[in-house]
Amino acid sequence: MEYRKLGKTGLKVSPLCMGTMQFGWSLSEADSHHILSATYESGINFIDTADIYSKWVDGNPGGVSETFIGNWMKQNKIPRDKIVVATKVRGEMGKGPNDQGLSRVHMMNAVEASLRRLQTDYIDLYQSHWTDNDTPIEETLRAFDDLVKQGKVRYLGASNYAAWELMQALWVSDRYNLVRYDCLQPHYNLIYRAEFERELRAVCETYGLGMIPYSPLAGGFLTGKYRRNEPLPESKRAEGRKRAMTEKNFTLIDEMEVIALRHQVSIAQIALAWMLADPVITSPIIGATSIGQLNENLGALNVKLSEEEKTLLDKVTTWKEEE
Repeated sequence: MEYRKLGKTGLKVSPLCMGTMQFGWSLSEADSHHILSATYESGINFIDTADIYSKWVDGNPGGVSETFIGNWMKQNKIPRDKIVVATKVRGEMGKGPNDQGLSRVHMMNAVEASLRRLQTDYIDLYQSHWTDNDTPIEETLRAFDDLVKQGKVRYLGASNYAAWELMQALWVSDRYNLVRYDCLQPHYNLIYRAEFERELRAVCETYGLGMIPYSPLAGGFLTGKYRRNEPLPESKRAEGRKRAMTEKNFTLIDEMEVIALRHQVSIAQIALAWMLADPVITSPIIGATSIGQLNENLGALNVKLSEEEKTLLDKVTTWKEEE
């Protein structure tokens, strides 16, 4: 496993990050522990979660994914310094007026709750899950700065930020000598490129931010399991993929299949290999629900696309009209 620096920091993370939104949603605690153990044994040292995971599931109060991770680390006596734990703050964690957002009061309460669930005394990467228009960015960053000084947080990240919002945050950090965001977690994959590439990419390149994209397989579409003129599987997730069912995207799957056969790998591994070949990307966030899926994702680390193959995938999925 070749580890990578997270942006301009000295923190080394694996080239794949294990996402844990599925913990307590489609995976039981026992199965989640099984996935985490296999992840750890593979050399992946980077785990991403959020305090709200997975509050949208009936009977799930939020905080379940963090709880599973904390229990796993404790029960398996995982050395804390061997794992890079990333979590997020912003979402609604209660019914009170201050139980969500990026205000100082919510952040100070939320970090303590996350630390309790994770059964640790620090968070490696603490991320703003999305922006909060009700709170000045100065207040948010001063709260983050205090958490770093207190030793409860080591690095900061932002997720789902527009380029102007990210630039505003970097400018405020610089002006007031506060800790800054060193990492961006955007939605990004072969069929969803414009949001990141239009402006955010230039910000990450210019200011040295790490980039850990979520949904690198587009919710399963980039595994090749959805095909032209074939009925959708009967599931809520399949229903959510309907917007991806375009002729352009099915043409992409056709091209990816040709490349996959050439390398004797899966279509999913080609999708991840395309990301891993990009020097701006630090660590795509995978979301395995089985050991088989984990091993398939790990196999992407051994796939090296040729320049011609990378260029072809770029061209087939371009969002720029002039190209």
